Amino acid sequence: MREPCPARPSSRAPRSLPLTDPAVRRRRQALYLFFFLPGIALSSWVTRTPDVRDQLDVSTAEMGLILFGLSVGSMIGILCSGRFVERFGTRPVIVLGTSLIISATIVTGLGSAVPSAPLVTAGLFLFGAGMGSGEVAVNVDGADVERITGTPVLPTLHGCFSLGTVVGGLAGMTATAAGIPVHWHLAVITLAATGMLVHAARALPTGVGLGTRPRTPGPAEHTAPQVWKDRRLLLIGAIVLAMALAEGAANDWLPLLMVDGHGLNATAGSLVYVGFAAAMTLGRFCGTFFLIRFGRAAVLRVSALSGALGLVLVIFSDNVAVAAASVLFWGLGASLGFPVALSAAGDSGPDQTARVSLVAIIGYIAFLVGPPALGFLGDHYGLRTAMVAVLVFVASAVFIAPAADTRDRAAARLDV
Repeated sequence: MREPCPARPSSRAPRSLPLTDPAVRRRRQALYLFFFLPGIALSSWVTRTPDVRDQLDVSTAEMGLILFGLSVGSMIGILCSGRFVERFGTRPVIVLGTSLIISATIVTGLGSAVPSAPLVTAGLFLFGAGMGSGEVAVNVDGADVERITGTPVLPTLHGCFSLGTVVGGLAGMTATAAGIPVHWHLAVITLAATGMLVHAARALPTGVGLGTRPRTPGPAEHTAPQVWKDRRLLLIGAIVLAMALAEGAANDWLPLLMVDGHGLNATAGSLVYVGFAAAMTLGRFCGTFFLIRFGRAAVLRVSALSGALGLVLVIFSDNVAVAAASVLFWGLGASLGFPVALSAAGDSGPDQTARVSLVAIIGYIAFLVGPPALGFLGDHYGLRTAMVAVLVFVASAVFIAPAADTRDRAAARLDV
C-alpha cells in the first residue's frame, strides 16, 4: 500500500518477487495457518455455546455479559496491536496473539468443566485479546505480501479464517451430537493449535511493520490526527463496523438464534452455523475474482444486499427451512466486508499500519458493543427481533460502499 511499513531488505521492491518464490510461498502458507487457527478455535467455542449456557445455567442476557469478556479483550488487544507492530514488527505480535488464543481455549474449557461463568468470561477475554492483538499484525503482514508480489491475497487469507470456522464448526457439531464434554473437545483443539503455532512461526520474516515515523514530538503530533480526520477512511471504517457486526452477530448468536428463535436442537443449530461459515469461506476464496473485475464498491454493495436479504429471511420467516437456508445469503454478504475494507484502508493514504489499525478499531467496536446489546435485546424481545439492529447497519453499508473504491489508487501503486 502507500508508503508501506518496511519489511526485510529483500522485499522492499514492489512486484520484485512472485508468489512462487520459496520464501514468499512459505510465508504465505504460514499466514494461512495464522488465519485458520483463530477460525477453528472460535467456531469450536461458538458451536458449543448452547451446551455451555446450559452447563452454566444462565439466561440469554447473562450469556451476553459473558460474551462481553470476548469483546473487551478484543478491544484492548486491537488498541495495543498497532503500536506493538510499529515497535516490534508483525512476527512477535502474531506469535503473542496466537499464544493467547491457545491459552484462552484451555481456560474456557476449564470454566465449562467446573462450571464457572467468571472463568469462562476470563477465557473469552484472553481469546479476544489474542484475536485483537494479532488482527492488525496478520493483516499488515498479508498486505506486505500483496505489495511485494502485486497480487491480492487478503481475501484468500481471510478465507482461511472462514475455512477454519467450517472445520471447527463441523468438529463442534460432531462433538455435540456425540455428547463429548466441552472441556475435552477444547483440549483437542488446544493441542492442534499449538502444533500449528510451532510450525508456522518459523516462516515469518522479522522487521515487517516496524514504524518509520520520526520520534520527535512535532511530526508525531501532526501525523496521528490526519488519519482520524480522513473522511474517506472513516467511511471505510463505517463499512467495517456494519459488516463486522453482521459477522460477529452470527459468530456470537447464530446457534442460539436457531435454537431459541426457530426451535432447532443444539446439533441442528450448529449445522446451520457451519452453513454460514461455509458461505463465508466460499465468498472469501472467490472474492478476488470479482474484485478484479468489478472493483471494491460494487462487490461491497452486492455483499451488503446479500447480507441484508439473509437477515430479513432469518428474522421474519417462520419457515425453519427457509430461515436455515437464508444464512447462506447472510454468510456470503458478510464474507468480504472486513478484508476488502482493510485493503481499501491501506490504499487510502500514507502510514499503512496506522490506517489499518484505525479501521480495525472501528470494526471492533461492533464486537465490543454487539454481544451485550444483542443479548439485552434478545432477553426482552427475542433474538430474532434483536437481529433487526444488525439488519439496519448492514443496509446502511449499501449506500456508503463507494468510499472503499480505491481501485485506481491500488492499480497505480501496483504499476510502480
